[in-house]
Amino acid sequence: MAVLHNRISNEELKQRMLEEAEPRTTISFYKYFEIQNPQEFRDHLYKHLYDLNVFGRIYVAKEGINAQISVPQNSFESAKKFLYSIEPLNNVRLNIAVDDDGRSFWVLKIKVREKIVADGIDDPHFNMHNKGKYVDAKKMNELLNDEKTIVVDMRNHYEYEVGHFENALEVPSDTFRDQLPMAADMLKGNEEKNIIMYCTGGIRCEKASAYMLHHGFKNVFHLEGGIINYAREIKENNLDSKFIGKNFVFDDRLGERITEDVIAKCHQCGKPCDTHTNCRNNGCHLLFIQCEACAEKYEGCCSIECRETLHLPVERQKQIRSGIDKGQNIFNKSKARLRPRLNER
Repeated sequence: MAVLHNRISNEELKQRMLEEAEPRTTISFYKYFEIQNPQEFRDHLYKHLYDLNVFGRIYVAKEGINAQISVPQNSFESAKKFLYSIEPLNNVRLNIAVDDDGRSFWVLKIKVREKIVADGIDDPHFNMHNKGKYVDAKKMNELLNDEKTIVVDMRNHYEYEVGHFENALEVPSDTFRDQLPMAADMLKGNEEKNIIMYCTGGIRCEKASAYMLHHGFKNVFHLEGGIINYAREIKENNLDSKFIGKNFVFDDRLGERITEDVIAKCHQCGKPCDTHTNCRNNGCHLLFIQCEACAEKYEGCCSIECRETLHLPVERQKQIRSGIDKGQNIFNKSKARLRPRLNER
C-alpha cells in the first residue's frame, strides 16, 4: 500500500524543491459538493497526486474541497485529467497563479476537516445551493461603476491591507465565522442594492453570498474565481484593474502583484511597502510588513526584543519559546494583533 503521508523532514523537502530543474505551476481550486467519506476521498487524492509529484495544501470535508497545489510542468495534464476524472470536479475552475516563481510549496499535505471554510453556521435551513450570482471581471467592473453597488472584502486585515478593490468595504473581524454576521449587520438597510462579495480564490465569498441571501439581501453577487481569476481576465481582455495593489496568497510567496500601486506601509518605519514576512525569531513568527531597510536593520525580526533573542544560544531560545503558542501570529488576522511600530513605543 502507498505511503499516505510525508515521512521526510520539511527542511530536506524544501531543499529538494529548490534544487529542481523542472518548472512548476501554482494552482488553486475549490468546490462545494457532498463527500460521504472524507477520509477515503482524502487518501484517494493523496495516492494519485503524490505519484505525480504534486505539492500543496488541500482540505477535505463533507461539504467539499479547498486546494492550493504546485504541479510539475510535465505532470500538469495528468494532474488535470485525474482531477477531472472525479465527477464533481469535472471541469472545475483551476486558478493559475498570476505572479508565480514555482516555489510556493515543497510538500503535499491533505487534511480532513469539519468544513473547508470554518463559518460557525449551525442554522439547519442554511443552503449553500442558494448562492449569489457569479460575476466575471467585465461584469465586476461594470457593477463597480454603479452607485447602487456595495463591494465587500471577505478577507482578513493583513490581506486587505496590501491590496483591495476600489472603495471596498473591509469587515474588521479576526475570523470568517465572525465576519459573516458582522457583514450582514453592517449592510442592514441596503437589502435592495447590488452587493458584491469577493475574496482570494472565490471560496469564502461564495459562502458569504449564500449567507447574505439567507439573511434577506436580494441582489447578491460574488466574484467568480476571486481576485486570482479577476487578475487573469483583466490581462487577457485588456481591461482596467479595479483591484489596487497586491493579492495576498497563502503559500511561501505571500503575495501576487496585480498593479504596481503600493498602498501599505512598513510596520516598523512607516515607509511605503507591501512585502509580508514572518519574524525570524522562532518563538514569534509574527506575520508583518517589512521594508528592505528594516529587514537589514532588524535582521528580519519584528522587534528589537526578537532581534536580541535571535542572537542567544539555541538552547536558550528553545527555553524561551517552550510552551508558547505562536499559531495565531503566523497569519495575523486583525489590526489589534499588529505590533506597534518601533518608533511608537
